[in-house]
Amino acid sequence: MTVLRIFLIAAALLLLAMLVIALLALAETRQRIAALEAARSTAETRHGQIEYASWGTGPPVLVVHGAGGGFDQGRILAQAIGGDGYRWISVSRFGYLGSALPETPSTAAQAEACADLLDTLNIGRVSILAMSGGVPPSLQFAAMYPERTDRMMLLSPAPFTPFSPEVEDRPIPTWAYSALLGNDVIYWTLTKVARRQLEAAFDARADLREGLSDEEALFVRDLIDTFLPASRRLAGVNNEGAAVDPAATYNLDAIRAQVLIVHARDDRLNPFAVGSTLAARIPQSRFLALDHGGHLLLGHHAGLRSEFESLLAD
Repeated sequence: MTVLRIFLIAAALLLLAMLVIALLALAETRQRIAALEAARSTAETRHGQIEYASWGTGPPVLVVHGAGGGFDQGRILAQAIGGDGYRWISVSRFGYLGSALPETPSTAAQAEACADLLDTLNIGRVSILAMSGGVPPSLQFAAMYPERTDRMMLLSPAPFTPFSPEVEDRPIPTWAYSALLGNDVIYWTLTKVARRQLEAAFDARADLREGLSDEEALFVRDLIDTFLPASRRLAGVNNEGAAVDPAATYNLDAIRAQVLIVHARDDRLNPFAVGSTLAARIPQSRFLALDHGGHLLLGHHAGLRSEFESLLAD
């Protein structure tokens, strides 16, 4: 057999393998899109369509997801930290899944869109559960609508003006997160062949996964899987910089809600200083500083559920 023939056979096999991978990835992506379509609702706001899911009964809680998420990621967060006994409203932020990306997609505009949604749902006052990139628009909401904000639990808050968006200790460069979410086939393939590395990129590294409860291990698994369809979240990821827009202002002194801020010192995605700064500037805040847990606060979810229940019960 000639070298050329061997090369052609190898190339054909490689192309066949790539085709099979692409077909499998696209099939799972279509399934996830169908599931999202079945679970979502939409409403019109002054900034275009907002997508959300609502479930449960009890005091209303607005859930605002982190970077790379959507209303489905917010649902995972609510189930992990909040539990039952509440009326959950989990939104997709600007550019994520079925939510519009308006011409001026600022965090203040996102707060206005959330207020419009609550008007549509006839909800006057709400508590907020927000994580990471969901914290800056939640701060805007609480500052702009203090009469509508009851309690807030802010987890691993992302940088906001005047913080820099760059973090030296991130597992991969900031631009690489956009690359990860730029192609459904690539992301799906990574979940199958490089899952541990992918988990580490989102700060669920090996030392934090040791000894996790079944519930928290499931949380990590679901969170990683939830980024698919990745391509339908890319516009939102690319808009995360709105939180640190130099023109943005955050009137934290105007926040009147009781606020619990939780941040781990070993968070490799968002600087611990963001959480401590919020605690120093928000009038009625309490800061829960964790030495270990990373960005996802692993190993602490049971305790955080108790904290959430206590916060809303006060």
